[in-house]
Amino acid sequence: MAGTSVGVGVVGAGTISTEYLTTFAGAPDLHVVAIADLDPPRAAAATDLAPGARATTTEDLLGDDAVEVVVNLTVPAVHTRVTRAAIAAGKDVWSEKPLALASEDGRALVEEAARAGVRVGCAPDTVLGTAVQTARRAIDDGLLGRPVAATALMQSPGPEPWHHQPDFYYLPGGGPVFDMAPYYLSALVHLLGPVTQVVAAASRSRDERMIGSGPRTGERVPVEVDTHVAGVLTHASGALTTVVFSFDTIATRSPNLEVHGDDASMVVPDPNFFDGTPLLHRRGTTRWEELAPTAGYREAGRGTGVRDLVATAPGRPRADAGLALHVLEVMEAMLAPNGSGPITSAPDRPAALPLLP
Repeated sequence: MAGTSVGVGVVGAGTISTEYLTTFAGAPDLHVVAIADLDPPRAAAATDLAPGARATTTEDLLGDDAVEVVVNLTVPAVHTRVTRAAIAAGKDVWSEKPLALASEDGRALVEEAARAGVRVGCAPDTVLGTAVQTARRAIDDGLLGRPVAATALMQSPGPEPWHHQPDFYYLPGGGPVFDMAPYYLSALVHLLGPVTQVVAAASRSRDERMIGSGPRTGERVPVEVDTHVAGVLTHASGALTTVVFSFDTIATRSPNLEVHGDDASMVVPDPNFFDGTPLLHRRGTTRWEELAPTAGYREAGRGTGVRDLVATAPGRPRADAGLALHVLEVMEAMLAPNGSGPITSAPDRPAALPLLP
């Protein structure tokens, strides 16, 4: 597929689809053929951002030979079903996070894709931006010496103050771990390699949350997931990462992601975004220095992972299902009743990126 304009079919026309379709509209290597959604008017409205695309059903989209890559932007509860159907239709797939709600299902998808000879990529693709990739370049170039530790902190009061329909954040497949940890865990694998062991503890502060904006302001939604999780990850390299993922924090001034080595410490920009400036503090100095972009997609947005999937064909995309399955295993271990467990998957670090447009 590399070097040609590839036909894309988008399943799910919710809020995040706007960012994807905007990215696709500016990508010469992609064109959107069709958009499907359970709400046909919403699919039709989304075609305004994809000139030439038609609104249709999922079944019609999967049966269209012009659709080469299916972009699965459905809610987490149906990610597995839609991705499985796309694999069965012989399509490459890009899925929003998580790959599945259980690693057993994620592993089955990886195996089915291998048998079908198709490739599956999975969000987040923010790791492909200049922030994380420049930080990785600094590690690979030895600026930190031997990485020995990291901290990954995602702390917020939760999405209900600003999101008009936050219900799914507090259902299985949501919470601070399934919703936000993939950004941090994927970045950590790019930076430090895979995780081999997890020790964690989890809690939830209350059983209901109140919506703070939109037409449902004041309505309460049930909380069915843990909302504060803390733990330690052991990487195959020997480095240890301390993590906190919380919807129970009113405010914080802590950096989102830091990596510490024998020779230097580095602040990595928030991995929920593509860009930002890493900061390096070398041993024996008294200041932080900014690292100019040296790697990653410079003009990145949600959907850049689809571009990478196309560009790397027929090889391994940098945000592939193997990495997503590994992240899923880590999240499951963090939320397990005993908060621990060995991680059976061991993906190689994805290939590094040069500096790209």
